[in-house]
Amino acid sequence: MSIHIVADSTCDLSESLISRFQLTVLPLYVRLGTHEYRDGVDIHSADIFRFVAANGILPKTAAVTVEDFADCFAEIMHADPDAEIICITISAKFSACYQNACIAADDNERITVIDSMNLSTGFGHVVLTAAELAAEGVSRAEIAETLRSEIIPKVDATFIIDRLDYLHKGGRCSGVAALGANLLRLKPCITVTNGEMSVLKKYRGSFLQCVRSYAADRLAEPDSIRKHRIFITHTAEPEAVEEAANAIRNAAGFEDIVETQAGCTVSSHCGPNTLGILFIRK
Repeated sequence: MSIHIVADSTCDLSESLISRFQLTVLPLYVRLGTHEYRDGVDIHSADIFRFVAANGILPKTAAVTVEDFADCFAEIMHADPDAEIICITISAKFSACYQNACIAADDNERITVIDSMNLSTGFGHVVLTAAELAAEGVSRAEIAETLRSEIIPKVDATFIIDRLDYLHKGGRCSGVAALGANLLRLKPCITVTNGEMSVLKKYRGSFLQCVRSYAADRLAEPDSIRKHRIFITHTAEPEAVEEAANAIRNAAGFEDIVETQAGCTVSSHCGPNTLGILFIRK
């Protein structure tokens, strides 16, 4: 049997990676005012930033629907009668995608739904690992077990944020805290732990200085990091991306340094000039 990997668009994987690993990626929905768009299909981060700048409010996002998942599963099985499916979603604590995928799977014994307990390319690491294992001929049950026990708990997903107005607009930061952080030039580092976001550390200085310190901290124990793949995922200016890339190259030993643009979910919560270094611990 062939194993098909399905994910939702919050995995923030590029079109080239999606094509290379033969993934099926379903878009979430993003509403700007009265108009609804599909994440990564007819709306991108820059559109969100323009909307927020013009209107002062964040867009609303909605999960991939039960019908979308069900139609996708049916289409795969119609095209490939021997297909098995592993569907991986953004953390169930962030979105209803996992719940909707489970409903759509409807206890079908050929479909496994997995909560990545992460977002962006933290989730993307899980998706690509599943695709690589499937290409090696590993069974669906073994892939699911490996992801749940060896990959998902060891994904290290963090982002450093230049400005706090998006977190404030989204109700995740008080106005007083945002003002104080701006006055002190503080840049929070957000981490994803057990499927939830929290502040790991606060850096002080220009964004470029903070990226430099953030990268040094994330790569401080290189022997604890799996060197197969590391992501730089961002909405940042090229100088900040290059700063992070240089730190990774200097740490040495990474087989694949992958740069991706953050999608609409990260952009809606964190805003422009956000940068993450995401990898898997040993």
